[in-house]
Amino acid sequence: MNKKDLTFTIGLTIFMGILWIAGELIMGLVIPVRPWVYIAWRVGIVVVTLAISVWHSMIEDKSEKKTPRQAKYERKVGRKNK
Repeated sequence: MNKKDLTFTIGLTIFMGILWIAGELIMGLVIPVRPWVYIAWRVGIVVVTLAISVWHSMIEDKSEKKTPRQAKYERKVGRKNK
């Protein structure tokens, strides 16, 4: 896991936590709901967070994907610039 993935995961967790708390407050103070809705809300937030996290980890980052030819060129150019 690189730094970008870790930053995304931490940011996603904080965002979904804030969204969960906001939903709980709205349901508790503004909208009267049945007790099972709280459980469904909590499960929904966890499922959506996990789905987004798994989806993000499965996509390939194009910037990290290099062909051997590109890597060789960058090594040669790096030696000349030093």
